[in-house]
Amino acid sequence: MTHSVLIAEDERRMREVMMMQLSDFGLQFLEAADGRQAIELFEQQSVNLVITDLKLPKINGMDLLRYIMAADPEMPVIVNTAYGSIENAVEAIRLGAFDYITKPFKEEHLRRCVEKALKVSQLASQVRHLRRELEERYRFDKIIGNSPKICHVLELAGNVARTDTTVLITGESGTGKELLSRAIHFNSLRTAGPFLPVNCAAIPATLLEAELFGYEPGAFTDARRRQQGKLELASGGTLFLDEIGDMAMDMQAKLLRVLEVQRFQRLGGSKTIQVDLRIICATNRDLKLLVKSNQFREDLYYRINVFPIQLPPLREHTDDIAALTHHFIREFSNAQGRRPPRLTDKALEMLRQNTWRGNVRELKNVVERAMILCQSDRITARHLILSDKPGSGWDHTSRVPNELIVSLLEHQGIDIVDLEVRLLEQAMHLCANNVSRAARLLGLTRPTLRYRLEKYHLPRNPALA
Repeated sequence: MTHSVLIAEDERRMREVMMMQLSDFGLQFLEAADGRQAIELFEQQSVNLVITDLKLPKINGMDLLRYIMAADPEMPVIVNTAYGSIENAVEAIRLGAFDYITKPFKEEHLRRCVEKALKVSQLASQVRHLRRELEERYRFDKIIGNSPKICHVLELAGNVARTDTTVLITGESGTGKELLSRAIHFNSLRTAGPFLPVNCAAIPATLLEAELFGYEPGAFTDARRRQQGKLELASGGTLFLDEIGDMAMDMQAKLLRVLEVQRFQRLGGSKTIQVDLRIICATNRDLKLLVKSNQFREDLYYRINVFPIQLPPLREHTDDIAALTHHFIREFSNAQGRRPPRLTDKALEMLRQNTWRGNVRELKNVVERAMILCQSDRITARHLILSDKPGSGWDHTSRVPNELIVSLLEHQGIDIVDLEVRLLEQAMHLCANNVSRAARLLGLTRPTLRYRLEKYHLPRNPALA
């Protein structure tokens, strides 16, 4: 990548000296003899760094700096000022300049400043690119589905997104609760702030408090340094509490207090920390029943149930299966660098007839497996491994699915090693890296599976073994 540097300097000889001293950096230089010309070049060209003298004709360097900071606050600007005018340099730094050099400057100083500024510019560009990707991915129109139920969900989410109202998203596992919560965040006024998810079911109750509130050194045995919690880190943005129905009762009381006053103290600390965050909660459990059975606080339930959104299970909006399937096919095809295969009518009908206990997440897994098995330009019914289809799927009585055998027989030249690696990867993926379950799935002993994972350098999670 070639970086473009705008040099605003009225002395031609000075511009030439700077370009000569930076010639081995592989930069593209844009020259401006006055402030007005610099603004024109800045507006017309893609610029990664600006080096400007503070004394320029027509528009001075300080006004040029103000203009650039207003147009692009992340643009690094190095100001060049005469020796003895340090107060001007300090004022420029206050206005947002990255650094300054004084005339006559040393070549090493200029090169060091430019090198650091270009690194900052590259990082800022990467951050902007990632943010655009996130915003593009989590736009509401990227949530696939045109059925009345999904359209109603999107309408509700769109209405609440521009507010700071607490949202409770309910629905079965795999319906897309976190996806919807991210879309709400990235379409809200808090989009520039962080989105931090916390899975209340995955973190032990004894650790969840430290995860949320943070802690001071000495708060407990292993607390050797200060640690900020997710409540503090999410300030200015959104905290997503997934599976809140699994949160312990004593933790619920502490969370309720934070939601009411937006203040808390770290574990072992006495300082009160003020936060500004939005809470989005999600659960696959019936909180009303939990309240009746004294497993969930009633006051917390009403505190988080300000704006409820119910995500329907996939079996209740099967009209969206075709659109979802084609979306996943395109997604996996792009990742694999191949042309998207066509889904046959029989295969699509089979998908529509399935009960989808795992909802959209299960559908995505089925499509991913089909993409691996399909070596042609068509995904047929035999490429689909459905858990609810009689005689299909992987269980302890079937080492390899019939659909896989048929697929292999139809295509010659299969790389056996590549096939084995794919089977191992898929088994570990389906079993959430649990070696024992994956071994049963493949009809292998656990030591044999361990050996094969090590043989092909495949990752595994020893804690789940």
